[in-house]
Amino acid sequence: MIPMVDLKTQYHRLKDEIDLGLAEVLESCAFILGPNVRAFETEAAEYLGVPHAVGCASGTDALHLALLAAGIGEGDEVITSPFTFIATAEAIRYVGARPVFVDIDPKTFNLDVDQIQKAMTPKTKAIMPVHLFGQPADLPRLQELSSASGLLLIEDCAQSFGASVNGRQTGSFGLAAGYSFFPSKNLGCYGDGGLVVTSSEEVAQRLRMLRNHGSEVRYYHDVIGYNSRLDEFQAAILRVKLRHIDAFNRERRRVAHAYSEQMADLPLETPYEDGIGVHVYHQYTLLSDRREAIMAALQEASISSAIYYPVPLHQQKVFKAECEGLSLPVTESVAQRCFSLPIYPELEHETIERIVAVIRAVLHG
Repeated sequence: MIPMVDLKTQYHRLKDEIDLGLAEVLESCAFILGPNVRAFETEAAEYLGVPHAVGCASGTDALHLALLAAGIGEGDEVITSPFTFIATAEAIRYVGARPVFVDIDPKTFNLDVDQIQKAMTPKTKAIMPVHLFGQPADLPRLQELSSASGLLLIEDCAQSFGASVNGRQTGSFGLAAGYSFFPSKNLGCYGDGGLVVTSSEEVAQRLRMLRNHGSEVRYYHDVIGYNSRLDEFQAAILRVKLRHIDAFNRERRRVAHAYSEQMADLPLETPYEDGIGVHVYHQYTLLSDRREAIMAALQEASISSAIYYPVPLHQQKVFKAECEGLSLPVTESVAQRCFSLPIYPELEHETIERIVAVIRAVLHG
């Protein structure tokens, strides 16, 4: 079976470095907020070009804590995408705010910036774009719009580690941003892990308290916080992988471009790069009216594929009542036609050709 992501091959590629890092953690017996967490925060901040980086337990927590530390709360509204994993909207709900969904661009699948202003109300406090599948949202326009409207810009970078716009990393444009290190991400650990970055010393200080039971000094608690600390083992793994992230992302782009070149003549839509930023292809997602037939043929040929995301958030049961009557035609159309192919740095050209041959047979059969 050709998997969506091949973590075992990548582990064996980095085995000596990773095993050494894990052994050093075991030898030190410093397991909670130890030297690897501190070092990773410093190294990640330097890579991302931000003043502050704070590790936490997951990407969902990263978004939750970012919103909380930014002062978003009960009764506020946050404009975001309906075409994303539910964690984006869950985090908004966690702080008592309401996610306001606007439609997406039909080519990039990111927030349609032209739709945002129409969704603003006096309760709107922030815009949370998602850099979906590794393609940066239109950050220059989003930054300009949020600034002109007096809104906070908080980026969901769960799928975009290493993506950039005009030489600046995603996550460095807004007040804060959340990253996920779920194992399948471009930069993934071997469990759950997350990171919040911010340009604000005040926000960073709040984040460090919030992730650690509201405490700056042990047994002294200033606010009600959470137990959301990045694990020392995961930090050791991430430090190794961070040294390779640019190479990994170049290889992902190689795979994506090979797919697109080989399918250029087929009646489907390959991923679009808008040229605003550098796409790092967390997923390689296509559109086709014959999605089910293609996916069935791939499964028959022992090739994985997946649908991200089959049900937009405004149509999910949990949000359906409050979104009754909301029509987001682009999102709904994309959700009906999208599917993703295997993509990882180690995917070989011959395997890409094999995958494309199955799709070609369906569409030209």
